[in-house]
Amino acid sequence: MEQKTILIVDDDADYLFQLAHTVKGFGFAVKTADSQKEAEDLLNTFKPDLAILDLMMENEDSGFILSYKIKKKYPDVPVIIATAVGAETGLKFGVDDKQDQQWIKADMLLEKGIRPDQLHRDIIKLLKL
Repeated sequence: MEQKTILIVDDDADYLFQLAHTVKGFGFAVKTADSQKEAEDLLNTFKPDLAILDLMMENEDSGFILSYKIKKKYPDVPVIIATAVGAETGLKFGVDDKQDQQWIKADMLLEKGIRPDQLHRDIIKLLKL
């Protein structure tokens, strides 16, 4: 079976390194970007099997914008948005109700501090492995 490639985008270098290391440990290939712009450039050269995006990067909604662009270009690519915005601001949103799904073009929204075992299960579920 061909190795699946996961795109991870986060402007926090330490978090990006840690998450990439964890996902590689699950047996996936990983490509990383540290900004929305870098991710958009990467997406012009390859199609990931799944993407994990930070929400707030160079803009407060970079993850939403990037997710929208991924879904427009590659509708079948699952997208996870990982964010700490709920803990930091108290704002609550998700992808479970129809109203949020209309503007959040992601398959899953996870609060940062994600347990590796839970992330692994979510990736497997979204990739239908």
